[in-house]
Amino acid sequence: MNLNYIKPDEWSIIEEGFDPSHVKASESLFSIGNGAMGQRANFEETYTGKTFQGSYIAGIYYPDKTRVGWWKNGYPEYFAKVLNAPNWIGIRVFANDAELDLNTATKIKDYRRELNMREGKYERSFEATLPNGLTVRVNVIRFLSIDLDELGAINYEVTPVNQDATITFKPYLDAGIENEDTNWEERFWETLEVKSSENAAFIVARTKKTHFHVCTFMHNTLLLNGKSMGSKSDEQTNAEHIEQTYSIKAAKGEPVALVKFAGYTVSLNHPNDKLVEVAKKIIKKADEKGFEGLLQLQKESWEKIWDMADITIEGDVSAQQGIRFNIFQLNQTYLGKDPRLNIGPKGFTGEKYGGSTYWDTEAYCLPFYMATKDQQVARSLLTYRYNHLQKAIENAEKLGFKNGAALYPMVTMNGEECHNEWEITFEEIHRNGAMIYAIRNYLNFTGDYSYIPEKGLEVMIGVARFWAQRATFSTDKNKYMVLGVTGPNEYENNVNNNWFTNYLAKWCISYALENLEKTAKEYPSDYQRILDKTKLAKAETDVWKKVSDNMYFPYSEKHQVFLQQDNFLDKELIPVSQLTKAQRPINQKWSWDRILRSCYIKQADTLQGMYVFEEDFRPEVLERHFDFYEPFTVHESSLSPCVHAILAASLGRMDQAYEFYLRTSRLDLDDYNHEVHEGCHITSMAGTWMSIVEGFGGMRVRNGQLHFRPQIPKQWKGYSFKVNFHHQIVKVSIHKDKTQFSLEGKHELTVFVNGKAVVLRSNETVTV
Repeated sequence: MNLNYIKPDEWSIIEEGFDPSHVKASESLFSIGNGAMGQRANFEETYTGKTFQGSYIAGIYYPDKTRVGWWKNGYPEYFAKVLNAPNWIGIRVFANDAELDLNTATKIKDYRRELNMREGKYERSFEATLPNGLTVRVNVIRFLSIDLDELGAINYEVTPVNQDATITFKPYLDAGIENEDTNWEERFWETLEVKSSENAAFIVARTKKTHFHVCTFMHNTLLLNGKSMGSKSDEQTNAEHIEQTYSIKAAKGEPVALVKFAGYTVSLNHPNDKLVEVAKKIIKKADEKGFEGLLQLQKESWEKIWDMADITIEGDVSAQQGIRFNIFQLNQTYLGKDPRLNIGPKGFTGEKYGGSTYWDTEAYCLPFYMATKDQQVARSLLTYRYNHLQKAIENAEKLGFKNGAALYPMVTMNGEECHNEWEITFEEIHRNGAMIYAIRNYLNFTGDYSYIPEKGLEVMIGVARFWAQRATFSTDKNKYMVLGVTGPNEYENNVNNNWFTNYLAKWCISYALENLEKTAKEYPSDYQRILDKTKLAKAETDVWKKVSDNMYFPYSEKHQVFLQQDNFLDKELIPVSQLTKAQRPINQKWSWDRILRSCYIKQADTLQGMYVFEEDFRPEVLERHFDFYEPFTVHESSLSPCVHAILAASLGRMDQAYEFYLRTSRLDLDDYNHEVHEGCHITSMAGTWMSIVEGFGGMRVRNGQLHFRPQIPKQWKGYSFKVNFHHQIVKVSIHKDKTQFSLEGKHELTVFVNGKAVVLRSNETVTV
């Protein structure tokens, strides 16, 4: 049963009424971030009920020991974890010596929390009666600054309701924290220094093994009726914790507040011995601007983000809330400022998947960042992988590949493979093709070919070498095969000739050969440099071409479809519609053995290939494959509904496309997969954007030009979006009777709508 307790609202995520069973889910849904750090929406005050504390810093990780029953050659030596960082949000609150704890309060009323996505702030309010009979009204505002991305701010206000009271705040920093998902109950941090000065405190800690240094800092100000009291605090410290105490008498109805500025300075950006000094400078800046000044900056920064990234939907609040929640979380996770960073599947909302980089970035996220930011942000995502090319070559060498063959990791923090499931680590090799697909996507969308000779071609060569060596020649079929793989459908392991994997292998090699030829003609000096660096010779590329030209693809004449893998038709083909609700989701109700023998598909697999290489297949071929595979798809991956929404829309099946859109856009808000308490599905949120822009809007890039085939769900009155194409911004507004285009740019731009050319000029609106 879905949680479904979030109130409909176009710009906010709202929870009303306190329910302890919702706490962990809401901690995920109300998470906040600024690209450099983020945190789950844990309560600032003590909460003794069930909770999942989480505060995370981008790029800070720990190589946790891989935990397996037995070791295999080539196995990753560690599983990278995003680290639960020292906690700075904590504020213990007392009223007449009774501690505020919603788990022990005798009465809670008017409980409300709101994630204001338009302004980038999180608010919480309630009235609680404590065991001593005192009732207090609490209002909290918290945000992570976009402008000063090492800083967070909290305004925690308490008002006595039924009598005068002494209100005591005990803000603290705590480095004695653990990860929720540690394999070995291991502590990942060691505290080096705990110190304080003038209502400020600092804890310098270091990660074990990786030796990242982090200074967690705070500065506190006490206010009565909005005026600073300038009080000094008492202090308690131990080896990993520092707490300051502020007490003040307040009359009934008189608000008392603690403003807490806090955050992290890290060794990724500053010298180890300067972290405290930098933290003090950040505190000074925060004090100069004040809480309200910083909040105003936050509103302005988010206004700029929304101006480009927003998708408006008229007439469907649930759909509007869903897409904005997805866009908001994507921007909280990654803003493109630092090419060393990437997009973790859970972002800053939880620890599942280790917070590392997956193929999701290249397959799903790149189009969103490419279209809603600028070309350089997308280039940074590609550069991230180029910078890891040598590690990808080393990953392949560990598995026995030679001569510069590159296998990009399924999961990584620094380019090394660090996943702990063998069927994914060794077999889910389609991720290698996603690296090249992303380069093609970038080239098509930006027209920036310079990336290919500068960096991209080297990646193509490494990947092509891998596919040429990974393919096996079958003398029986006189074809090359790719054996022992796991495709995107992780409900099949160790299969032969996964169609999507084979098609990617063939295409990657062909695309590398095509770009080698183009670079040789148009960038001869780069071409020679690359040949010298990679030691590539014609004899090798001849082998590549032979493999590509003779790749095997399993096919069913009976069904007139490519088979997901060689033995797919040997399975008992029972549609998902015949499963009872009691059996769903099968990944929580069935044994893994039963799942592997079933026909059920976790996510788009053959259909993923039909989406990626849509231009290679006629509409009737796509339709035949969609009708064959979708009925067996359980959509138990967050990455599945968006692909199906796009394909359904391209087939003109808008009712079905709309259902898939709602599922992908509200996957977390309505907790379809019963797992939102673990964190939100950040990378699949980019697929929600694709569902509207590529699905309903029908946007494609063909031969360097934008094409649209606009459609609109019957539930909507209209919708609009913007894309940054070739340094010009195109706004598209779609209604039932018309589509309007406007251009923000200096140059005339021709787009195609339902195949017909439409000329756009700056600051003019064209109606089709």
